[in-house]
Amino acid sequence: MNTTALLLGAFMSLSALTAQADTIKRVDPPGSKFPISQLVTVPAGTSLTFVSGTLPDVADPNAPPQTIAAYGNTETQARSVLKKIQAALQSQGLGLGDVVQLRVFLVGDPATEGKLDFAGLQAAYTEFFATAEQPKKPTRTALQVVALPLPGALVEIEAVAAKAP
Repeated sequence: MNTTALLLGAFMSLSALTAQADTIKRVDPPGSKFPISQLVTVPAGTSLTFVSGTLPDVADPNAPPQTIAAYGNTETQARSVLKKIQAALQSQGLGLGDVVQLRVFLVGDPATEGKLDFAGLQAAYTEFFATAEQPKKPTRTALQVVALPLPGALVEIEAVAAKAP
């Protein structure tokens, strides 16, 4: 084997290692089927996009304004918010598969004595993440808060998306 071929082979191996090192890595919680990642590693040089806290759109324009009836239950609101985040990301050439972190702020529904509707959040969330069409899962934090800045809103979500070079 000549020196040029040997150097070319070494360069190609190094390039493959560098390409592998530059990928976003997602790790599931050990032994869990929960549709989130336990951790996501983002390599240096990755472009990050931060999506500000996003609130739901009106679901029922005939309901009294700024009420839960106007925006819908937790599931309806979460779906609305995730669709808005999806559209915002698409405007930047990104998709939900690029999301590496979500922070979800939830208000307990007064109709259920202030209990958090985590099942409603999960129902909407699993339409967008950990699906056959979009299998990638972000890390996620869900917090219960007393109120959100939009009367009637039960859900606000912020996101971080990453695109490796």
